[in-house]
Amino acid sequence: MKRNDAQPIGKLIHTYLRQESLETPLNERRLINSWSTVLGATIASYTRELYIRNQVLYVHLTSAALRQELMMGRELLVRNLNRHVGAQVITNIVFR
Repeated sequence: MKRNDAQPIGKLIHTYLRQESLETPLNERRLINSWSTVLGATIASYTRELYIRNQVLYVHLTSAALRQELMMGRELLVRNLNRHVGAQVITNIVFR
């Protein structure tokens, strides 16, 4: 017998994550994990700590020159990181 209410498994998982409020933490973890992919291994080697609080990504860097350089391209970084995750996860980046 054929089922009429069959749905793709991807849609069901997405619905479940949204209902259980797990979608946002999952996207935040994906964004943090994609930092080295989006910016490259060299910049990632100067990164000590990454965390997200209230849609703001906090990045602790060991190089003041790199911090200044990244501050100038902050909006582009926000767009690229969000695009890589596929969702609007962060709105700003604070470099420390």
